Amino acid sequence: MTMASSLNLSSSPSLSPLFSSKTHQFFCHPLLQNNPFLRYSHRYAASLTVASRLSLSRSGGSGSDQVRAQASSTEGESSVPPYNVLITGSTKGIGYALAKEFLKAGDNVVICSRSAKRVESTVQSLREEFGEQHVWGTRCDVREGQDVKDLVAFAKRNLGYIDVWINNAGSNAYSYKPLAEASDEDLIEVVTTNTLGLMICCREAIKAMLNQPRGGHIFNIDGAGSDGRPTPRFAAYGATKRSVVHLTKSLQSELQMQDVNNVVVHNLSPGMVTTDLLMSGATTKQAKFFINVLAEPAEVVAEYLVPNIRSIIAKGSMRPTYIRFLTGLKAYSQIFSRFAFGARRNKYVLEED
Repeated sequence: MTMASSLNLSSSPSLSPLFSSKTHQFFCHPLLQNNPFLRYSHRYAASLTVASRLSLSRSGGSGSDQVRAQASSTEGESSVPPYNVLITGSTKGIGYALAKEFLKAGDNVVICSRSAKRVESTVQSLREEFGEQHVWGTRCDVREGQDVKDLVAFAKRNLGYIDVWINNAGSNAYSYKPLAEASDEDLIEVVTTNTLGLMICCREAIKAMLNQPRGGHIFNIDGAGSDGRPTPRFAAYGATKRSVVHLTKSLQSELQMQDVNNVVVHNLSPGMVTTDLLMSGATTKQAKFFINVLAEPAEVVAEYLVPNIRSIIAKGSMRPTYIRFLTGLKAYSQIFSRFAFGARRNKYVLEED
């Protein structure tokens, strides 16, 4: 039995819209069937497809993934750019790339980090490129309620209001080891940043946006583990990212129960991004494989995510969405290209042990 047939990719009613006969055929290719590691990769990609099916549809023209609303709600009035954007954890990695992409689009951005020195240097660099009147920055430790309150006050002083709040700050304590070997300090760092920090930021963002006539949009960034799959060697990180999806859904329900129609909470999925956080765990053959095949530079991911975020605001949509960069079909395509055509993508990890 082939992998494709064993997973019922082309015959399953729930999956058939995403798998054409040609797609089914190339996953039956001998190069795919005879590679034991790819069997795992294939199932991983299939799980991404299942998870993304409810939130994505394929466009017929360019073939890019389009955002589809997951829950019904009233449409708000369309907003006119430039938009005011606040991004936590935005002095490096995907947060920094998102900030630059919003600035390229002409928006106004507040960045923050728990390192005042990094904030200062990042703001200076961005102002040299985009001007002093479009970007501001301040120190903020998302684990501290008062810091986040001060962040809101800082944003209001400089922006007036906040259209988009992106919760990107996260940590794995740069530690990849079994939970039994994790220190108290590492566990506290991961859970307080990724879970407590997210809750505090969501609370303060909602309170701020409820007081704005135009409301606002909150985007919570997911990560490895958010789909419920195991994350060995960084179990605590995966558990916190699983909670991101649950928290987002709970907040969506709370706002609906309160008849709030001008504030909405979304999920944002950047996929595998070549940040320090990801690269610190590239120590095994499997990790190197996935990074080489599936990971993309933060700039590439931001170039996809930011237009999708801005389009939601421009259309006045107040329906919760789950915007994904790495979909199941995209993962399939990149895995197939690597093995069937010998395409090497060793941009980030030069050697595979």
